[in-house]
Amino acid sequence: MSNPGHALQLVLSLPHAESFARDDFIAGPSNAAALALIDRWPDWPDRIVALIGAEGSGKSHLASIWAEKTGARVVSGRAIADVDPAGAFSTGALVIEDLAPSRTDEVALFHLLNFAREERAHLLITARTLPSAWTLSLRDLMSRLRALPVVTVAPPDDALLEALMMKLGSDRQIDLDSALLHYLVHRIERSFTAARSAIVQLDREALRQKRPVSRALAAELFRNDAA
Repeated sequence: MSNPGHALQLVLSLPHAESFARDDFIAGPSNAAALALIDRWPDWPDRIVALIGAEGSGKSHLASIWAEKTGARVVSGRAIADVDPAGAFSTGALVIEDLAPSRTDEVALFHLLNFAREERAHLLITARTLPSAWTLSLRDLMSRLRALPVVTVAPPDDALLEALMMKLGSDRQIDLDSALLHYLVHRIERSFTAARSAIVQLDREALRQKRPVSRALAAELFRNDAA
């Protein structure tokens, strides 16, 4: 017979809504150029622009702001082979999210770029790496991608990381004080993904142990992760 005192505690992982509204975007020096690009549309350097940044850097949030502003449809980079160009650009604007060379239908992308040019439509492409560094089979496609204006989201500074973690905590109804945020910033990798992961870990562990989220709990989880 099992001992109930040693029963495994399971933590129910519930989804946490994250707002992609313009007012909820956390601005900082690292994303200032990207945010300025979205805000100044349609005064763009070109009708087709690439927005580049690491995973979790806010590209989807920026793309959502732009889509709301322009009425653009949003399609995953993985799904462009199934997209009808005329339908995709029915509003005159389109977002291709998370485009990557390893999983891109080159012919479909080539047709979408050409259609955008012919119809004088606007296209925002988000990706994690610079198109100029991609190796593709279609030389004409490579030429078009390398000619695109690019705006990059840089790695975050301490202030932006703290603000991001504060927002993520708020989304999960967790109060994070400045001492805890300062501690975390100096114990995690300097990236948006690491910041998100840290908040998720703290929340789950606090629920598992039935403890409040605190600096003491953070020290137990991240004491060996100092950068």
